[in-house]
Amino acid sequence: MLKKLLVLMAVLTPMMANGAEKKKKEEPIVHLTDEQIYQEMKKLAMIFEVARENFVEEADEKKMLEAAMNGMLGALDPHSSYLSLDDFKEFSDKSQGEFGGLGIQITSDRGAVRVISPLDDTPADKAGIKAGDYITHIDGEQVFDLTLNQAVKKMKGRPGTKVKLTVVSEDGEPKDLTLKRAIIKVESVKAKEKMLAGADAEDKDTPRIGYIRISDFGATTSRDLKKALKEMESKKVVGYVLDVRNNPGGYLTAAIDVSDAFMESGEIVSTRGKQKTDIERVYATPGDMVNGKPVVVLINHGSASASEIVAGALQDNGRGLVMGSQSFGKGSVQQQKPLGDGTAIHITIARYYTPSGRSIQNEGITPDVEVLHSKVEVLEKKESMYSEASFKNSLKNDQSKKKNKKKADKNKDVDEEDEETPYEELTDEEKDALDYQLQRAMGMVVAMSKMQSRQNMTPTDALDNEKDK
Repeated sequence: MLKKLLVLMAVLTPMMANGAEKKKKEEPIVHLTDEQIYQEMKKLAMIFEVARENFVEEADEKKMLEAAMNGMLGALDPHSSYLSLDDFKEFSDKSQGEFGGLGIQITSDRGAVRVISPLDDTPADKAGIKAGDYITHIDGEQVFDLTLNQAVKKMKGRPGTKVKLTVVSEDGEPKDLTLKRAIIKVESVKAKEKMLAGADAEDKDTPRIGYIRISDFGATTSRDLKKALKEMESKKVVGYVLDVRNNPGGYLTAAIDVSDAFMESGEIVSTRGKQKTDIERVYATPGDMVNGKPVVVLINHGSASASEIVAGALQDNGRGLVMGSQSFGKGSVQQQKPLGDGTAIHITIARYYTPSGRSIQNEGITPDVEVLHSKVEVLEKKESMYSEASFKNSLKNDQSKKKNKKKADKNKDVDEEDEETPYEELTDEEKDALDYQLQRAMGMVVAMSKMQSRQNMTPTDALDNEKDK
């Protein structure tokens, strides 16, 4: 119990101090003169020399200097940092789609390490780590004395080795998790043709929905998406669910390409730098790859950065409906500035804005239709006991034999399942049926496609349609 209280105090103390920090940030910045800067730099050099000479143990000069550089950049915002030779190499390897570790995207938050999101099918994802969780200890060591890069390094290691994390979730209850490190291969885009739960797969009139899952925005995302959309269009799906839940972001260029694939025209995003004139606007190029079909974008608290650019672009242009829960709220752009010796600075250079001029920083994207992650419980039978069929002398359906046989086969399968199957052993279709947000999104795509079809229908088409019925 004492351990739990200490962990909670460790998390809450930086949060309580945050109010004072915000007040400071609101005060106008008083810039130093060149002379004052020179004096402060002299003081920094003096501190280094005094510490090196007087520290009780042999001092590690490289460690001291790197910590000073990290502290300098970390004082700007949670996303700016110094990248050592190893850090810069790891960053480059990760951006190419394969790296070692736990598969978790983190950020610095009030002295703690906060999870932006775990990547799909990685050790972190399988261990149940969620967006918004706080990591307080790594292998028993508190993270509050570590820089973000140091925390990342401690979680990485040789594949197959284990690391112990202490994680505090939203309920405030700390838990210890032991994860096995693995080579993380990021499959950026997954595409599949899906149907609503309970739909008849053999019925050719059952609407098929193109499901596009983007887990992060990497170097191959644009290429993989275009390939997936061409395949989906050949299957003649009625519309698309673009799932960027728990997608922590990535390359700005990838986000632009993804948005452009669904848009015919209009602004995608604007970035604004330090100077008032430092504004860049990016517009869609002609050619909607899905020919105007309905698009629903699924977001949640783990959707950040590039995910928010895509959601904001489609939402503001009226090109897609955004469903799910409020996104993460990271509206800043980072860039690597190499220093010429294999090291670099990872620094925030701009903010990004949606086409309507909204800044997402600290706010996030608000979905058009809020659908919180929920557990679905069926309260009504598909076929009521009280209907026309329940009357004694009701007319029979002359096409019901085949349907009744299918129903009997389905009921037989259900009867044979006595015990609830563990989630990990469920089929993809069974997992889809349990995903409430996905089912709502697919239902919305079907509804939008029907409305779109009716709007495009001429009076003659409508009359012919009624005659066919």
